[in-house]
Amino acid sequence: MKNILVTGGNGQVGSELQVVAKNQSIYQFFFTDAADLDITNQEAVLAYFQKNNIQTCINCAAYTAVDKAESSPEIAKSVNVDGAENLAKACAENGAKLVHLSTDYVYHNSQNTPFKEGDETNPQGVYAQTKLDGDLVALKTCPNTVILRTSWVYSSFGNNFVKTMMRLGKERDALSVVFDQIGTPTYAKDIAEAIFKIIQSIDNQDIEKDAWQGVFHYSNEGVTSWYDFAQAIFDIENINCNLSPIESIQYPTPAKRPPFSVLNKGKIKAVFGLKIPHWRTSLRNCLEKLR
Repeated sequence: MKNILVTGGNGQVGSELQVVAKNQSIYQFFFTDAADLDITNQEAVLAYFQKNNIQTCINCAAYTAVDKAESSPEIAKSVNVDGAENLAKACAENGAKLVHLSTDYVYHNSQNTPFKEGDETNPQGVYAQTKLDGDLVALKTCPNTVILRTSWVYSSFGNNFVKTMMRLGKERDALSVVFDQIGTPTYAKDIAEAIFKIIQSIDNQDIEKDAWQGVFHYSNEGVTSWYDFAQAIFDIENINCNLSPIESIQYPTPAKRPPFSVLNKGKIKAVFGLKIPHWRTSLRNCLEKLR
């Protein structure tokens, strides 16, 4: 049985991976959080890999407080860059594979067609820059790396936009949500299941090594705005709250959000044969689970 380490094991994707782990008998999973394994400590990471004979690492750990990162750049760098490098070094030294979760925030251009993996990156802000730097250092340090860039993640676990909208929609008579940021909501359960299929495909040697190494995009299918996403939540849950669309300039934040970050999934579907659900289908599934 092969051993898989999941860092950030109590986050949204990590929690969904725990569900995946319970429903299979192929791998032994090791779920850690910052208290169990400090990924910013290189010696601790190497020792953990050797002690537990880790053959694959799924790095779900990240400093994701986008606005707080602007005032805490050192913390963001230590987790998103140094942590990624330490895990990549441990993978390289132990002949292990690395699946590293990244973000649509690395793309912040005037482009209005879905981003492909080879498109120019242009991170704005500390969070976006540290995530891109983490991607690059992981790829440089460990060739056997899959970078999985995703967007607008939500889940039945943890705190996220879906849960916030459900709570506020029931507490208030009216809400305003930005309509000029366009992207795709992504259910963490779908990401977790995709990661599991990717690892299986690699371990079964179904795919040539030079085909699976590198950057891939994964989000649910379809395109929407945060305003329309919120309205879909209210419609499905029959929440009677007056929702108003506003521009981003009316809701200023310390960190800039990409105005358009729709991801092209053609590569990951072609290489790994994945079927990706539409965001509305996955949203209904998540809301049903929350009920």
